[in-house]
Amino acid sequence: MAYLPPDASHPTVLTVPGLNNSGPSHWQSLWEGSRNDMVRVDLGMWDRPHRNAWVTKLDQAIRTARAPVVLVAHSLGCQAVAWWAALSGQPYGWPVAGALLVAPADVDRGEAPRELAGFAPSPAMILPFPSILVASRDDPWIDIGRARGLAGQWGSHFVDVGCQGHINAASGIGDWAEGQALLDRLVDATGGVRTPAAIRADLAASLTEVRAGL
Repeated sequence: MAYLPPDASHPTVLTVPGLNNSGPSHWQSLWEGSRNDMVRVDLGMWDRPHRNAWVTKLDQAIRTARAPVVLVAHSLGCQAVAWWAALSGQPYGWPVAGALLVAPADVDRGEAPRELAGFAPSPAMILPFPSILVASRDDPWIDIGRARGLAGQWGSHFVDVGCQGHINAASGIGDWAEGQALLDRLVDATGGVRTPAAIRADLAASLTEVRAGL
């Protein structure tokens, strides 16, 4: 897949929901209603996800968006992002400049629902863009240790938000201010012409500030 970078500075933010899509009370939906730079990727087949179909839909959305692109994924959407990265062959940081990966579903566990089985195994590669992986200690879809392992596997900065379930509407977090702060720092860190090392250093410093202030 080949991409030509247009002349653009502020990223397009694409939300990537998980199984059964994100309802009106989900923070992804609330963010979309309050920001003018954010668009949802219509992956389709929400209740019967198919890995290749989802990756194709995500690729089409990235191709048609004004680059750079920042992805905001939840649950199985995180696995779709990882598989897109594994199959796209994009150079570091373009067209996808970064990703916020929230509560990734563990598709590799033995008792994983069959809807998730087609996404196994999780890609074992460093993602070709800076990323933040956010996990909860009582998420029924993934163990906190496994989430930390995925962060290491993907080269993501790991953020433990304590006990917030699956970090969704049922978690009672509303528009999730902490997540918005993480996204803003990610967007800031990926702006401009930067080396991967500089982006990682700035992002690490920004995450320390966000966690200290919330």
